[in-house]
Amino acid sequence: MPIHHPDHPRLHTPQPHPLLSRRTLLRGGVAGSIALAGTPLLAGGAHAAVATVPAVNNPLVLQRADPYVLRHTDGSYYFTGSVPEYDRVVLRSSETLGGLTTATEKVVWRQPASGSMAGFIWAPELHRIGGKWYIYFAASDSTDVWHIRIYVLENSAADPMSGTWTVAGQVKTPANSFALDATTFEHKGTQYLVWAEKNPESNLYIAPLVSPTKIGTPVEIAVPTLPWEIIGFKVNEGAAMLKRNGRIFLSYSASATDANYCMGLLSADQNADLLNPASWVKKQTPVMTSSTVSGLYGPGHNSFTVDDDGSTDMVVYHARDYKNIVGDPLFDPNRHARVQRLYWSADGMPDFGIPVGQGVMPSRLQLSASLNQYVGITDTAAIVAGAGAPLASTQFRLVPGFAGPKSVALEAVLKPGWFLAARGGAVTLEPQSGTSLFADAASFTKRPGLSNNQGSSLELTRAPGTFLRAGAGLDSGTAKTTAEKRRATFFLR
Repeated sequence: MPIHHPDHPRLHTPQPHPLLSRRTLLRGGVAGSIALAGTPLLAGGAHAAVATVPAVNNPLVLQRADPYVLRHTDGSYYFTGSVPEYDRVVLRSSETLGGLTTATEKVVWRQPASGSMAGFIWAPELHRIGGKWYIYFAASDSTDVWHIRIYVLENSAADPMSGTWTVAGQVKTPANSFALDATTFEHKGTQYLVWAEKNPESNLYIAPLVSPTKIGTPVEIAVPTLPWEIIGFKVNEGAAMLKRNGRIFLSYSASATDANYCMGLLSADQNADLLNPASWVKKQTPVMTSSTVSGLYGPGHNSFTVDDDGSTDMVVYHARDYKNIVGDPLFDPNRHARVQRLYWSADGMPDFGIPVGQGVMPSRLQLSASLNQYVGITDTAAIVAGAGAPLASTQFRLVPGFAGPKSVALEAVLKPGWFLAARGGAVTLEPQSGTSLFADAASFTKRPGLSNNQGSSLELTRAPGTFLRAGAGLDSGTAKTTAEKRRATFFLR
C-alpha cells in the first residue's frame, strides 16, 4: 500500500479576543514582543506592567506536522499536530497566536500497548460539538501499521487542557479502507465530516455527521487526477474548511509527502448542496507549492485560524526547510508548523502566496493614498505595484535594522537578504553590504501613520524628517504637507 502521511485542517471562525486587540498595536512590528497601547491603571494611579503580545515567528512549532490551530470563542488558541514518534496526541494553548511557540504542551492521550490504535497516530484535530470537545485522528493496528482508520476522543470539560479524554469510538466508513485526515464543520444546521480514503486512490469524501462517531451516506468530492496531484502517489488528503465571500472553501494536500507535497483548493457556493459532488469546483493549479526562494519544501496539511484581533485570516501548515530527505519522508521528523497571512483576491478567492520562510511573519505595505496599491519589487527594483501583482512580490519582513536597536529594515520575501534603501530621494532594492552607507539608507524608525494613526510611517533613522513615500512611484523625502503625509503613510497588512 502506498505510504502517504495524513494531513489535517479546518477553521472554527472565532470571535476577536476580548483582551488583546491588535488594532491597538503598531502592526507589523519587529520580531519580539509588542507593547499594548494604553497601560491599565492600578489603584492609587500606579501603572500596571505593560502587557506584551509575542510576535508571530516561523517556525511556529518545531517538529509538529499536520498542524491544527483552533481559536475558541473565549479567545484562546489551541494547537495540536502529529508528533514524529506517531504515538500520542498532544495539545497546547495560548491567549495569543505567537504564544503557541513557547506554550507548555500536554499529552492528552497515548496509544495503547497493542490493538487497533497501537500503530501510527496521525493528524489530530480539536473540535467543539454539542458542548463537548472531540479530537479526530487516524490510528492503525499494532499488527498492521497500514490498517489506518479514523477514531475520536471525547472530553466533557469546559477546558480541553483539563478533564479526561476517553475514546468515543471509530468513525466507520462504508468502504472500510485506508481512511484518515477527518475534519468536521457545521453549515446551515448540518455538521459535516470530510476525510480522505483509498478507493483505490486517496480521494476526498464528505458526509453528514449523525453523531460525533457516526456518519450518513458519504459522497466523493475529489479524486487526484491533475499532474501536480499524482507525483509519487495519487493523493488528495488533509482537507481544511474556510467560509468566506459566499463560498465554502476546502483546501487539501496532494502528491507524496516529500518536496512534491503541495496544496490544492475546492470551492462550493454557500447555498449549494454540499452532498452533491457537482457543487464542488477544483482549482486546476495548486495554491501553495515548494519554494526555492524561501527554502521551504512540501507545504501542506494546513488549517485556518485568525490573528489576535480576529480580523485577518491565517493559514497554518507544515513544511521542511530542506529538499533532500534520507529514507522515507514519512519518518523525517522536521516538518515544522508554520503560519502566515492569507490574502484575498478581488474575485473573492484566497491567495496563499509562497511559503514565506523563517523569521517574523511578513506584511504588505498598502498605500494609504491608494488602497489597491502596494510597495513591491521587481527582480532589481522597488516599485509601486497594483493589487494584481504576485503576492510574494509585495511582501516584506520587518527585521531589526542596521542603525541601532530601535531601527527596522524591510527585507523582501522574494529576495532574502535584499532590503529597501532610500538615498538621494530615490528608493532602491539593495543587498546587505555591511557598509555604513547601506545602514544609513536601509534603516527606518517606525512611527504612527502621519495621516492615519492606524497606519505606519517609516522615517530614515539617520536622516530625521525623511520618510519613505509612495504615489505614482516610490521616493523618499519630507512629509510636511497633507499630501506628503498621505504618501508617507502605509497600512502594514
